[in-house]
Amino acid sequence: MNNDENPRSEQPEGGASAAPDAPAPAPAPAAEEVSGRQRLKAGLWPPRLSRAQLIVAVLLFGLGLGLAIQVRSTSDDGALRGARQEDLVRILDEVDDRTQRLEDEKQRLDDQRAELENSSDQAEEARKQTLEKERQLGILAGTVAAKGPGITLTITDPSGAVAPDMLLDAIQELRAAGAEAIEVNGVRVVAGTYFSGEAGDVRVDGKKIEAPYEFTVIGKPQDLEPALNIPGGVVQTLEKEQATVLVERSDDIVVDALRPAQRPDYARSSSP
Repeated sequence: MNNDENPRSEQPEGGASAAPDAPAPAPAPAAEEVSGRQRLKAGLWPPRLSRAQLIVAVLLFGLGLGLAIQVRSTSDDGALRGARQEDLVRILDEVDDRTQRLEDEKQRLDDQRAELENSSDQAEEARKQTLEKERQLGILAGTVAAKGPGITLTITDPSGAVAPDMLLDAIQELRAAGAEAIEVNGVRVVAGTYFSGEAGDVRVDGKKIEAPYEFTVIGKPQDLEPALNIPGGVVQTLEKEQATVLVERSDDIVVDALRPAQRPDYARSSSP
């Protein structure tokens, strides 16, 4: 057979046959470029905090929480929130009156000292002041009767819902407003007076009293009545319990319920 008619395919060196038109191998993929946002995210998370930074963060969190609680507590509905302008003015006047009473008391004591220092008969002047002080202390201790201007406070309790602590709040408000002598249903109120029992079974110094509760109070009426009617005060609290409150002013109030003078068991005068 003619070699020219049957040519043999030439073999490349090495004996391996190459596939015709074989595609070139794909180049290795290049590393994906990292964006700035990804680098920022990788730097922030997970957080890498030192011990000092962690302590500072905890302290700042506690401070923020405290401020939030304080702001919320001051923004909560309180007794004065939503009060009318005339009510706020009345409360301010009451505070001014209390300040004035303290100033008057200071001035009175200064005058007494000046009288003692300037009196030609200091012994007689001291005796007069001692008697006056004894009378004042007797009124506070409830061992002597008292009279003067003041108010009567009458509380009716048809539902039996007025608790002892509500009556005690009335006593505290009256004292803060300058009450000098108080009597409740025939019981003289002094520094050691206490209220006990429960609603419908109220006791004052162990003595049971029944509604209506009548407070006889000596003091400046212009100070006593507004103190009971402040927003969120005694009158509003009692009215929420369906009680009826009546306040009457008078220029002639008599407090004549007395308490026996008690000799202290241990205390003795330090004066020679």
